[in-house]
Amino acid sequence: MGKVKASTLSLSVLVVIEMLNALNAISEDNSLLEQSPFINPWLLAAVSSSILLHCMILYVPLFATIFSIAPLTLHEWGLVMAFSSPVLLIDEILKVFSRAFNAAELRERLARKKNA
Repeated sequence: MGKVKASTLSLSVLVVIEMLNALNAISEDNSLLEQSPFINPWLLAAVSSSILLHCMILYVPLFATIFSIAPLTLHEWGLVMAFSSPVLLIDEILKVFSRAFNAAELRERLARKKNA
């Protein structure tokens, strides 16, 4: 059972990370806190569908047997979220650097245009 549970936790972490990455991809530079994910309802539908399908293979015994995984407890979902959520922080930090780089590049281009 230990190997099955470890596989289930690993799969769940990967699924959640990819769904969080999809939400973070709504904007290349703007923070997810600044730009509502509701701007792209199709993406929200796809993320919701993916999570629902993942839950289906976790909690429907036939699918759990086919995929050789086990249902997760609430505590285990907490672990999944704890290991998955840092991707949001990392992406937000990268977006801060990206915005700073883009702003510096824009200032440089405007200065060159003004001097030309």
